Amino acid sequence: MNKLAEIFATVLYIGRLPLAPGTWCSFIALVVWYILRFWIAGNFILYASLILFFVGVAVSTIHAETLEEDDPSEIVIDEWVGQWLALWMLPHSFLWGLVAFGFFRIFDIFKPGPIQMMDDIKSGVGIMMDDVVAGILALFVTQSLVYFMG
Repeated sequence: MNKLAEIFATVLYIGRLPLAPGTWCSFIALVVWYILRFWIAGNFILYASLILFFVGVAVSTIHAETLEEDDPSEIVIDEWVGQWLALWMLPHSFLWGLVAFGFFRIFDIFKPGPIQMMDDIKSGVGIMMDDVVAGILALFVTQSLVYFMG
């Protein structure tokens, strides 16, 4: 069970990349979103994110306990979920996807306000929730830009 949790929590070991694993995972999530959107409806992204959130809570709890750390940097399933939430309602455009990616990474790295409050929760829920909130905020900001500029 620990090995399966490790594979999911690190998103097929992307989390083991030596430099900026969270950013790499977010970017790969963007690329996968862009490819999938040719064939699936946008709501699939929301449903998949919800499922991945609950899976992420479980596997990040198990993997963090195995590593005996509160929030190991190699756990990146939270970045995947947050990034997909940031992309959820956007038009199928790689440019808008990059904008959402940028805002998500800024919110996730600097953790303003409620993002930091979620990050302070020491459990799988906390590991996941700071990225969920960062993704939602990135979605709001990007969606506002799409509305006013697009």
